[in-house]
Amino acid sequence: MDIRMYYADPNEKPLDRMPADGGFAGIFRTIGCIGDSLSSGEFESLDENGNRGYHDLFEYSWGQYLGRLVGSTVRNFSRGGMTAIEYMQSFAEANDYWNEDKLCQCYIIALGVNDLFGRKMPLGSKDDICVEDYTKNSTETFAGWYGQIIGRLKTMQPKARFFLMTMLHEGGEEHDRIVDAHAALLHDIAELYDFTYVIDFAKYGPVYDAEFKHNFYLGGHLNSAGYLLTSRMVASYMDYIIRNNPDDFTQIGFVGTPYHNSGAKW
Repeated sequence: MDIRMYYADPNEKPLDRMPADGGFAGIFRTIGCIGDSLSSGEFESLDENGNRGYHDLFEYSWGQYLGRLVGSTVRNFSRGGMTAIEYMQSFAEANDYWNEDKLCQCYIIALGVNDLFGRKMPLGSKDDICVEDYTKNSTETFAGWYGQIIGRLKTMQPKARFFLMTMLHEGGEEHDRIVDAHAALLHDIAELYDFTYVIDFAKYGPVYDAEFKHNFYLGGHLNSAGYLLTSRMVASYMDYIIRNNPDDFTQIGFVGTPYHNSGAKW
């Protein structure tokens, strides 16, 4: 075998190869997906009278496709329409998501669409986040509430890994401006915390243009193939990050346990 295919390649981009088994994303045995409709496998129905319905079918979510791909337990901490402020103010508590029995080795956070395009909340900046005490974060910006999610989980599972997912471009000037600002913020946030990485689909992912939507959308949300494709993209990006930062992931098996290896990076 050519072991070099499992090492970092300086010329490789995150989605250049899509390992059929999800690659090293499978090192995580428990994965939490915090997000909105696209994290919940939401399908849009339309009856003969023009009435639309929205249905979270979690088994079709990219998170559950990811779990089946890599053989890990994936927990959906998500719902259609979710925002960072609602997650922190009520949703997580109401659904017992802060329960220690639900802690995961890694979290993928995919929030921003409803916050910025629906609620039109101010984006904010990394200055709205207090790393030492998440309760001191700004309550006026998306950044402040988003940082609260990371901060609270880090107090409970300090060594968990976090993957912050950007939105994707659609080709509209104003839409893509917000997508780029959101992506830049996530990169800034990732620099504030240890073991935090960005899945930058804004930079490396496909454009959700008319052709993409014809193939992978059902109404205003993804179809089954779209969610499956997204899971493959997420796994590929995670595999890329792990192979390019091997020292960060040597002790994943000890996350959530009282053990560690003092001879390796923690």
